[in-house]
Amino acid sequence: MLRISTIETRSYRKLVLEGKLVEPWLGELRQVWSSAKEGLQERRLVVDLTNVTVISQEGEATLFEFMQQGTQFSCGGVLIKHMLKQLARRSGCGHGSRPYPSNSHD
Repeated sequence: MLRISTIETRSYRKLVLEGKLVEPWLGELRQVWSSAKEGLQERRLVVDLTNVTVISQEGEATLFEFMQQGTQFSCGGVLIKHMLKQLARRSGCGHGSRPYPSNSHD
């Protein structure tokens, strides 16, 4: 199961994910993410992976796609941070901005 919540602030819109990043829930995540990209104006779109317990290969591919389109990430676990670093290298997101900000509260 995957739970998706949205947090709105002046500086970002955050999608908070809880549970498993696997099919069949990836389709729902893509729809929510696509809608969340609309109307951002100057805000960042952040996906919070702190409470994600499992990420399938398809889930990694989905996160890679999000990263390529400018989405930023926050997380707490060492394994997910490592995975995000690997995805950032593949996508070429190492251009000075951090693709995976720490859990800061703006």
